[in-house]
Order: sequence, then structure tokens, then C-alpha cells
Amino acid sequence: MRVLIVAAPLAGHLTALLPLAAAVRAAGHVVAIATGDTALGVDSGGIETHDVTPGLRFGRVGAAVSLRHPRAAWAEVAGRGGEEFARHLFGALNRRMADPLAELVRRTRPDLVVYEPWAAVGALAAAAAGVPSVLLENGLFDGGWAARTAFRAFDGELPAPAAVVTVRPPSLGASPDHLPMRPATGWSGSPDLPAGLDVPGPRPRLLVSRSTVPGPGAGDPTRAVLAAADGLDADVVLVRPAPRIAAGPLPANVTTTGWIPLDAALPAATAIVHHGGAGTTLGALAAGRPQLLLPGIGDRRGNAEAVAAAGAGLAEPVRGITAEVLTRLLTDPALLVAAERVAAEIAAMPVPEDLVGPLLAFT
Repeated sequence: MRVLIVAAPLAGHLTALLPLAAAVRAAGHVVAIATGDTALGVDSGGIETHDVTPGLRFGRVGAAVSLRHPRAAWAEVAGRGGEEFARHLFGALNRRMADPLAELVRRTRPDLVVYEPWAAVGALAAAAAGVPSVLLENGLFDGGWAARTAFRAFDGELPAPAAVVTVRPPSLGASPDHLPMRPATGWSGSPDLPAGLDVPGPRPRLLVSRSTVPGPGAGDPTRAVLAAADGLDADVVLVRPAPRIAAGPLPANVTTTGWIPLDAALPAATAIVHHGGAGTTLGALAAGRPQLLLPGIGDRRGNAEAVAAAGAGLAEPVRGITAEVLTRLLTDPALLVAAERVAAEIAAMPVPEDLVGPLLAFT
């Protein structure tokens, strides 16, 4: 069998799909990826990757959309853009992907197309070639809603997928009609952790991570955490901080590190503060660690509110990050109990290898 994986041209959108892609290839099938821009730099584990957005730079597209729709852009920066800004932005991206992706499908003739919600054009290319498609959710939002939003750039109705795979645990909105799959929680880079981060320390350990996507809106909690660090009885580890911050000076209880696989570091940590992206959010949930999320741009507000509603973490703007709030994050037993409850749900979800047979049965 030949399977084509389609992701929007953003690194985080592709990494969420890689565990299933690897499982399909490990089962003896041929797998290829269609994406673009920053996702082309992701380590796919040797899976053939095709650029279906040649010359595209996500930042330029986002800036152009913001200039054309300024009120929607400001609402998006505040984390309240809703459908409008996403429709314009991902509509533009999907239009750029449409012709190259259709040509790739015609040329490679896959037996199945798997696409993520913000790459809904994958369903269109599959339908045009008479190939079944599967929608793979990659976050805590409704993937069907996102796919329909992105597809509004095209005339007609979005072709229905043969199945929807959800990575949402039951307590965070998973539909019983969808096929569950344990979410991707790692980063596709080096598997190595710096010495000491793989085991708990003598004091609570707080990880701090920021967004990999440049742009407007609060995506970096680092400075706020640093301002509160002196008041914490904890060791603070800044993951991939901005160069000026890494150069110091830093409080005595603060250290820095470069890229690390968060799924390997989280079990030995006490909690994490981060920008609210889907990958980090799901990783902290899977590890059963309380988290503080910034309710910002894109899906970050929804992620923050969903985690807070489940009791597994805190949703705080940058200005709300204080020593008192961080102390609660590190010590509140109710947060830990709720996070561990969600982790148990995720651990009970089928792994990607379990989905290969059911998905290929649609071909």
C-alpha cells in the first residue's frame, strides 16, 4: 500500500502526524509526506517529503492576510479570532497547496491520503483522484470544524473522510464516533537529554518552553518566569530561550538548555510553563504533569481553557505569571491529581501501530 500524509506548511503540524507515518512504514507500506516551508526542516525519519508550497514563507502569508483583514488579525492576537482569521490564513495556505498536491497525488497514486485539519485540501486532492482519505486531528480542537474552516477557500463541500482519528482524551472532548489514537508527544530531534534532566532533582523542577512559530501575540513566558524565579523554591529550566536571555545574567536557581525531547524530560519534572501549543499541551497531559498555558493566538486560548477546565493546569496571561501562581502550579495536589487522571486516559488510547490495519481497510 502507498500512503500520503498531508500537513500544512508548519513544523508542529507535521510532527503530530509522524508517529502514524512511521507506524505505517514499519508495517511494510510505502509512505510519503506532502507539506512545505518550516515543516520541510523536520526530521521525518527518512520518509520521502515533497514540497507542495514551493517558495512559500508562512510569515509572509500571515503578514499579507493581517494587512487585508486587520480587525480579524487583532482579534487573533488576543486569542479571540475565532473562525474568521483562521479561514483567511489557512484558506490562503490551502490554495497554494492545491495544484501541486493534486499533481503529486496524480503522479504517485497513493492508496490512502491522511490529512490534518488545517490541510483540508488533502481531502480534495484525494477525492479528485478517487482515493479514500482520513482526517487525523492534531490538537484539542474539533478537527472537522478546522477542516471546514480551511476549506471555505474552495467552492463546494469538503469531501467527507472515510474516518476521523482523534488524539483528544475523553475528558477533553473526544467524539465517541472517532477512532482514538494516542497523541504524539515528542519532538523529532535529538533523543538525548542533558545530564540530570532524565531523573527528578532534590527540589521541584519547572520547565519553561516557548513557541517555535515567530509572530505576534504572547508566545514566550520566559521573561515573566524569570521575574518570579527568585521567589520560587524550585529549579527552573529554560528550554531553548532567546539568545539574549540565555546569555544572562540569570537567578541562581535558573539554568538553560537547547532543544530537548520534552516527552523525555517531563516525567522527571514537576510542572511546565509554555506558550499553549498543541504538541506541548498534549505532551504535558500524557506525562501527567500540571501545566501553565498562555491563552494566546491560534489554538492556544482553546488549549489553555480546556486544560484549566479539566483541572489539569492553569490558564494565565504573561502578566499573571507570579511567584505565587508558579508556587501553586508546583505544589497544588489537585492539579497533579487531575493531570494524572488525564494521563491515564491517554495511556489507555491505542498507539499508532494499532491504527494501521483499520485505516488501510478503507482502501
